[in-house]
Amino acid sequence: MLVHLVCFKYKANVDADARREHRSRLKALSGLEGIIQLTVGEDVVRSARSYDTGLLITFVNRGALDAYQKDPKHVPVQQLGIALSEHVVAVDFFA
Repeated sequence: MLVHLVCFKYKANVDADARREHRSRLKALSGLEGIIQLTVGEDVVRSARSYDTGLLITFVNRGALDAYQKDPKHVPVQQLGIALSEHVVAVDFFA
């Protein structure tokens, strides 16, 4: 299994509705092929080092992650996340 973890730090001018919409669109990706589990959540700690939204996906293998990255359902959501964020970090690892 491959774990894909992404954290989004939204720009200061991104309102609550836009944040909810982004999280909703991320959650809608859960049915894509090769995904075992997909979880999206809003940060509750809100510390200085916190990011605003976390995305955790478990894929069956590396090939599934590679296919996801190019999937036409994923690409617009990825572009939205980049547009809304001042910073995005990711890590991918085998579990």
